[in-house]
Amino acid sequence: MPAVDSEQLGVQANQLLASPLAIIDLETTGGHANLDRITEIAVIEVDAGVITNVWQTLVNPHIGIPPTIQSLTGITNAMVADAPSFATLAPDLFERLANRIVIAHNVRFDYSFLKAAFAQAGLTYQ
Repeated sequence: MPAVDSEQLGVQANQLLASPLAIIDLETTGGHANLDRITEIAVIEVDAGVITNVWQTLVNPHIGIPPTIQSLTGITNAMVADAPSFATLAPDLFERLANRIVIAHNVRFDYSFLKAAFAQAGLTYQ
């Protein structure tokens, strides 16, 4: 394995941090993006290393939240009953994420749910 060039790594890290970022976190009704639904979305927008916006909302998944998920996330069916649907939120969220590098704790999980939810709302998310 070749040695890591720490100087080059530092340059790349600085370039990444200078880019527009969206740090996201989702909560869902389960682990399958094509079957389960989003129940909460949080987005922190970062521009040139500075937090420029923090946005969070509950989402009505229009399906029941299993008791195990309610225990895990603390989000109940009652909490999301009057929340907006993803389809209602989709245009605004799509714009928030546009042209940003998306960062997440479990990016494959969050990305799969976003991609599926946007598709259900008629938007193509890459």
